Amino acid sequence: MKIKNLTLSILAGSIILVAGQTQAQDKTQDKTKDQTQDQTRARDQIYGSQLMTQQERIEHRNNLQNMKTQQERDAYQFEHHKRMQERAKEKGITLPDEPMGRPGGRDMRPGSGMGPGGGGMGQGSGR
Repeated sequence: MKIKNLTLSILAGSIILVAGQTQAQDKTQDKTKDQTQDQTRARDQIYGSQLMTQQERIEHRNNLQNMKTQQERDAYQFEHHKRMQERAKEKGITLPDEPMGRPGGRDMRPGSGMGPGGGGMGQGSGR
């Protein structure tokens, strides 16, 4: 009877151990999947990213992160927007006027500001 109980205890312990390892593997897979989705979202948030190489996307993000002011970032984004429009035109592709997911369709032109009335589509933005 002791051997049977010991065997059952070992078996139960093994099952618990395997279940724990399976949960750890599932968490690792979920984390990897989340990271991949985050990378995809980050890539997709760059206007014209489908026209850029991976290296260009990395440089673009680094440039934005190294800028000190929102005004610098807006000017850089405005120029990037124009470059991507030109690249799309060369390839016969149409990009939307505004980057997807841009809150309120914020005007990216330098000096347009970030707040309400900061130069959106209906406020003399020249579009």
